[in-house]
Amino acid sequence: MNEPLTLDGLAAPLRVLRLLAADFGHLPAPNVDLSHIYPERLTLRFHEGLHAFEAWREALAVPPEKVTHDVQGDGTTRVLTAWTDYAGAHVHLHGYTDVPTADGGAA
Repeated sequence: MNEPLTLDGLAAPLRVLRLLAADFGHLPAPNVDLSHIYPERLTLRFHEGLHAFEAWREALAVPPEKVTHDVQGDGTTRVLTAWTDYAGAHVHLHGYTDVPTADGGAA
């Protein structure tokens, strides 16, 4: 049986989170995910529209061509995803927004 991951095992994404808070504290606050399953990953999720996702994408110098687009929720939610390596951790960005309907409202 494998030894359980300690908090030290999450040092890379925790260090990156600290750096991001210091360097980009003026950017919109994300939902932050850390996981013992992917101990080198820091995930930033943005649910209030894509402007926050784009601000972070630009700040982390992720080229637009590295962004993937998907739709979920029976076509009601647009999802943008990108990732980059930053200061020793894999940083994943996820942005969510409603898909507009033909009448201009949200799906």
